Amino acid sequence: MAEVVVFGIAGEDHLWLADLKAGTVTRIDPPKQGALADADTLRKSGCTVVKTVNLAAAASSADAVFGGYMDG
Repeated sequence: MAEVVVFGIAGEDHLWLADLKAGTVTRIDPPKQGALADADTLRKSGCTVVKTVNLAAAASSADAVFGGYMDG
């Protein structure tokens, strides 16, 4: 099972690292080279990049998530 997940939010320039084991989320500097940098460039141009994640959804608040609601 994955220990960490890197994600970006549409409209934001930076990426986030969620450490699933530690239960933390940390803002990370944009990668300068390699596959993650390539994926970041693609997402900034409007593409969606997914690898071994089978659900990702934005919500307006944690309460909305616990209530079963997902934005658009």
